[in-house]
Amino acid sequence: MFNTVGVVARVGSELVRDGTEAVIAALRRRGVTIVVEADTAGMLGDASLHRAPRAELGASCDLVVVIGGDGSLLGVARDLCDAGKPVLGVNRGGLGFLAGVAPDVIEPELDRVLDGEYTSEAHFLLCAHVMRGKAETARSLALNDVVLHGAGHSHMLEFSVYVDDEWVYDMRGDGLIVSSPTGSTAYSLSAGGPIMHPSLDAIVLVPMFPHTLTSRPLVIPGESVVTVLVKNERDTAVRASCDSQVHLELGTASALTIRKHPVALRLLYPLGHNFYGSCRSKLDWATRLGGG
Repeated sequence: MFNTVGVVARVGSELVRDGTEAVIAALRRRGVTIVVEADTAGMLGDASLHRAPRAELGASCDLVVVIGGDGSLLGVARDLCDAGKPVLGVNRGGLGFLAGVAPDVIEPELDRVLDGEYTSEAHFLLCAHVMRGKAETARSLALNDVVLHGAGHSHMLEFSVYVDDEWVYDMRGDGLIVSSPTGSTAYSLSAGGPIMHPSLDAIVLVPMFPHTLTSRPLVIPGESVVTVLVKNERDTAVRASCDSQVHLELGTASALTIRKHPVALRLLYPLGHNFYGSCRSKLDWATRLGGG
């Protein structure tokens, strides 16, 4: 089923390097064609590896394996989702909410996936557009969230929020998190947002330190178009950060528009994975009261 497998890893970590070498060794034993992202191949220093730029992996591979933390998966999601190829995460980072393979079971779990013993989840991305009038000045995809905030020194922001051209509210505060269900267990959760099942077709708006006690997270349909108009004076630098990795500058008289991207990311997990089990292990839901 998966005859050509791409490999992408976070560069600069010995743990990730070890995990990447284990993945490549397991793939070699299976006899599949391996294409290693150029920077990853440079980290490994193996001249025999077939390497390619990340942008080409989607066209040449049937499956892409990502070794690292959730941040590594976020970057691959933005770069390769339009290719429509499935992605499997191997956790060598921190929480690892998106990665389905633990570091101590790389070979058996990878074998199971290559044998077709896996489940597949579709995770939609958000697309953020910075508009000045009718002209688009910047855009980026985000798997987790798009966060409107002051750039540089902390500034209180004043902004208006519209959903499908309907005015929702005016807000004063530190900013606004617009999150997908995937991102609901990330920054949005730390700001008081709800945990959303990844299969939900919904978007959540979470105010950041609003200057009113009545501001609460708002869940809206996934097909909604969110528009944010910043009302601050000219000397306030405002930024929209996508997955905390890509930063879009909002100039004076700019609008931020966020909508669901039409192509979803397909994440693979070995059989037995489920969202609630991840919540129990990653968010410590299994801890009993009283420490028993």
